[in-house]
Parts: sequence; structure tokens; C-alpha cells
Amino acid sequence: MTFDLLVSQGRIADRTPGAIEGAGRTARALERRYAVTGRVVGHPAPAVDDDWRTGLPEARETLAELRDALTTGIEGGGLPVMVANTCSASLASLPVVARHYPDAVVLWIDAHGDFNTPDTTDTGYLGGMVLSAACGLWDSGHGAGLRSERIVLIGARDIDPAEGELLRKAGVRILSPQDATPEAVLSAIGAARVWIHLDWDSLEPGLVPAAYTVPGGLLPEQVRAILEAIPPTQIAGIELAEFVVSADEAVNEKALSIILDTVAPLLD
Repeated sequence: MTFDLLVSQGRIADRTPGAIEGAGRTARALERRYAVTGRVVGHPAPAVDDDWRTGLPEARETLAELRDALTTGIEGGGLPVMVANTCSASLASLPVVARHYPDAVVLWIDAHGDFNTPDTTDTGYLGGMVLSAACGLWDSGHGAGLRSERIVLIGARDIDPAEGELLRKAGVRILSPQDATPEAVLSAIGAARVWIHLDWDSLEPGLVPAAYTVPGGLLPEQVRAILEAIPPTQIAGIELAEFVVSADEAVNEKALSIILDTVAPLLD
């Protein structure tokens, strides 16, 4: 399949070394397998354990370029595939999705809710506030418009109490790892277009290195079965985020093999 590959290589609130390289390696693996050439956005910078108030303005240029590239790809009729270092890159993509596909369902495959706001976050991490920003609960400066009732969290199991209350009030649907079956996902999306966000911390720890792993996760074959069940004509775009390279190259090679095999139903 031909698709438009977009690769985030600028720091977007990265706190963990290896996430930018992880996105780069994933993109190169996709390029080799599918004979595509990715568009690289941003310039690598060291990870910093800072607050969203610092990380967000620093990422403004990278986020704007990602937004523009995704807009061009969607309007050109291509299938966008964004490989990102952090979930924070979705501050750029989700408002674009909301504008072009207002009735789309966003499948947010992640161990976390990412629905905190500046008022509820305990960590100050920008990546934990992405979905709430896209839904307009706070102003990131990069747009909003996403309808919260069109979000389905898959595999979420680490949700703060205040965040959980926000999710409940917003009508966000949550499928636990145990409930995340192809049948349940197909029921949730119906005939709608689907935007798929896959954070590798959604998996059981030890499979694909990620910064914020949580026990009790999804298995690669479980995610693959879900993706395989979605009719290709309904897929509007794909995001892959948060593979953090390890010091052990054998671990990295295994992780890339899992990544390619898991997403193959979407791209083969």
C-alpha cells in the first residue's frame, strides 16, 4: 500500500532519551518494508524533564509543521501515517482530523487516558493532556474541535481520579485490555471513519520499550486482530508513538519486528 509517511524528529516535550530515535528507526523500517519515503519534521534535541509550560512553546514550530503536512496529505487524498516520538505530537494532528472528519471515531490505543488538564495534572507532562486539549478543555494554541464522545480509549488502565471524572463527564468510551476485542471495537466505530493512535505503552511491558509502561497491557496479537478487523475503507489515518530505543540492540530489533507485524494489517 502507498501511504504518506510523516516522521516527527523535533522534541515535543520529550522527557525520555531515545524517543526521537525510536520514531526515526520505526520510520526507516517502514520505508524499507513498503518502499516509501518519509517526510521528516523537526530537528532532534535532548530530552528534558520540564513542565508543559516550557515544553509546549518550544515545540510550536514542530507542531505547526506537522499540522501543515498532515493537512496537505489528507487534502491530497493520501493515507497519513505519522510516526511520533511522543503523544504530544497529536496536538497537531487531532484538530486536523476534527476539521476534515468531524464524525470520525478516534481509537486511542494507550495505557493512559491522556485527558488531564493544566488544572488536574500531577506531573505537568504535556503528553498526558493531549486528548483534553483536542476536545477544547484547555487551549494548547494548536486548535481543538474533537468531539469527546467520538473517542474510544483502548487498553487504558492508568487513569488519575480527576482525569477519570473528566473522561466520564465528556462521554469518552473506555475498553480495558480485557474488553478490547475486535467485536467490541467494531461495535464502537460502526460505519464511521477511524483515526488510529497507537502508543506502544499500551502493550504489556517488556515487548516494545516505552517510557511509561503499565502492567496488565495488551498483547501484540490482540492489537493486530483489532486492526485487522477494521475495514480498510474506514481508516482515515494512523499515528504510532512512544517507542524508546534501548541500549540493547537485540531488544530494539525485536521491538521493530513487533511494531511492523502489529501494524501490517493497516499497511499491507
